[in-house]
Amino acid sequence: MYRIDYHMHSNFSSDSEAEMEDMILSAIDKGLTHIALTDHVDFMYPDPEYPFLIDYDEYRKKAMGLIDKYSKKINIAFGVEMGLQPCCEKMTIDFLNEKHFDFVIGSTHCVAGLEMYGDSFYRGKKKEDAYREYFEDVLNSVKTYEGFNVYGHLDYVNRYGGYADNSLRYIDYKDIIDEILKELIERGKGLDLNTSGYRYKIGYAHPQKDILKAYREFGGEIITTGSDAHKPHDVAADFDKAYKLLREIGFKYVTVFKDRKPEFIKF
Repeated sequence: MYRIDYHMHSNFSSDSEAEMEDMILSAIDKGLTHIALTDHVDFMYPDPEYPFLIDYDEYRKKAMGLIDKYSKKINIAFGVEMGLQPCCEKMTIDFLNEKHFDFVIGSTHCVAGLEMYGDSFYRGKKKEDAYREYFEDVLNSVKTYEGFNVYGHLDYVNRYGGYADNSLRYIDYKDIIDEILKELIERGKGLDLNTSGYRYKIGYAHPQKDILKAYREFGGEIITTGSDAHKPHDVAADFDKAYKLLREIGFKYVTVFKDRKPEFIKF
């Protein structure tokens, strides 16, 4: 079986201490065939302890050296996880236009200038209002940005928040989620099936099964599998569940990228 982890972070991301080479060696040790290096860039992130900025030249130099070193053992794509916010639209678009990446994950980590890690975004809001505001922001980003390939952990808004019940039901936000999915498909973008939901004790991968089913029923085909690992131990975590889920829904391919162009690999 192809085992493809297209979402992982090293110490080029503010929230990881892992050496990039250790992440690659873990992937090789676990028998993966393809990975993508996707460290964080999130302009104007509101927490100064986590600036989520990288020295692109140093990042690329390090990655290219390791890609060459391990080229006979594993296929490695040079990528980035790009935080998408309206407040820094020009900076983000310029960065994605000017820098070379094989693969770009677009993600929403902040809404209205408030980070979603912790409770600053959720404070004083009903759960339903907060979740809908998040999805409205995602929809705006999908319509605004062309430079990404897949949207990261689409429904992870319920990972945080601190509500008595953080659960999120697709049916409650079906109208706007469906609009997001249709926009992604129309624009040739896909989804990041992100297994970190299991690690965070949510009980499922992001996005949840009902959202994946809707994406497939609308004709969506571009899907990557990613652990969102920040430590070598978590590379490819819970991938057996992820691949089983994709089969159940009817997906036959997982996507990899080169120069931001998709290649479909059959299970």
